[in-house]
Amino acid sequence: MKLPDGMKPALFGAVLGAIAVSIIGFNWGGWVTGSSATEMSNEDSTAAVALALTPYCVLKSKNDPKSGVVMAELADANDWKRRSIVEDAGWATPLGTENPHRALADSCQSALSNDT
Repeated sequence: MKLPDGMKPALFGAVLGAIAVSIIGFNWGGWVTGSSATEMSNEDSTAAVALALTPYCVLKSKNDPKSGVVMAELADANDWKRRSIVEDAGWATPLGTENPHRALADSCQSALSNDT
């Protein structure tokens, strides 16, 4: 099968154009792969859960009889240690779960630091 003389440059241009559009789309056009979209969605949902549960965590801290001791420890702690203090106090453990929620602990310690 012989292609017409003008067909080879047209096919070559179409292939180069498709490659150029793909490069531009993924680098500057905001296109993402399915796995990247899933990862972004998971991060957004985790942040939304933490934001929604932050008032619960703050209220739990105010109702805790050991709140004064924990708040003093939180005030004296470095930034990298504060999340674990909130997790150890149990304030970032949502009802029905056994383990603390990391993003909730970060959000809660930030809210508690702003309240003082």
